[in-house]
Amino acid sequence: MALFGRRSQPATPLDGVDTVLADLDGVVYAGAGALPHAVESLTRARDGRALGYITNNASRTDASVAAHLSDLGLPTRPDEVVTSPQAAMRLLSQRIAPGSTILVVGGDGLVDEVNKAGFIVTRSAEDAPSAVVQGFAPEVGWTQLAEAAFALKVPEEEGGIPWIATNTDWTIPQARGVAPGNGTLVSAVHTAIGRLATVAGKPEVPIFEEAVARFGARHPLFLGDRLDTDILGANRAGIPSALVLTGIDRPKHVLAAPAGSQPTFILGDLRELHEPYPDVKVADGRATVRGATVAIDGPDVRIVSEGERPIDLLRAGAAAIWSTGRAIFGFRVPERLYADPFHRP
Repeated sequence: MALFGRRSQPATPLDGVDTVLADLDGVVYAGAGALPHAVESLTRARDGRALGYITNNASRTDASVAAHLSDLGLPTRPDEVVTSPQAAMRLLSQRIAPGSTILVVGGDGLVDEVNKAGFIVTRSAEDAPSAVVQGFAPEVGWTQLAEAAFALKVPEEEGGIPWIATNTDWTIPQARGVAPGNGTLVSAVHTAIGRLATVAGKPEVPIFEEAVARFGARHPLFLGDRLDTDILGANRAGIPSALVLTGIDRPKHVLAAPAGSQPTFILGDLRELHEPYPDVKVADGRATVRGATVAIDGPDVRIVSEGERPIDLLRAGAAAIWSTGRAIFGFRVPERLYADPFHRP
């Protein structure tokens, strides 16, 4: 991984990349407004590369997302947006007959993809749907969740119908703070019926495979703000990743990241895509990033030197802890190491 690699002259995270694939919420924007430095950094990243977007948010169409990005100053076509409803339709087409009726729990983004895939939309379990597909929308309430539970009362292994969730993100960043995501709504149905949904979006691989195929990417880089969906999914798909600290996950989450959810790069914000990424040197229980050094001393994580930049201290701390292969709860970690001076919504 590049995080632990050695270079005589550090390269930027974008060197050698032909396609940048970015998450949206927490990376490009929070709510309606762009995050600081996102628009100019992504505009610059697009020079000589393809730029696409991967989103688990099922509440809007690809066209509406593209229009939103264009309004923010990132000119985008609908086919440059890969959504979890599109991944869900890929899964459904493999499991039910063309033209089947599907009970939809969600908003316009999901309904639009169901229609484009040639299926029939219903909101009622009484219409004997062949499957249930569930995605986030602000208007989803008890009535839609109850209809899903009614339709899914028979387990699939006993002849029940498939249940596809576009994603299971527990939270979604908004301008006013962090709000419940689709995972909480899927969990409500699960609690009622005791079944588990098949997940189409991140951290599952199909949505990444769709994006790579659509852009013909040979050397992609994925940008995300969540370890449990964005980074885990990119790792599963074999795509290098950058975690940007402008969304959900914070320094304490980075330090605790398990092996499958560790990013290739850690960025304070998207400006650092264009900066040389420093070498991370790990030896004899110490990790050094420029002037920051963190040492492992038995159960203690010790800051030897803080360096000049908080992001380098975090990189060094993560490298030191990750290199042990031990879980974070086995260490005593100084509060200074997971201080959080980075922007978030």
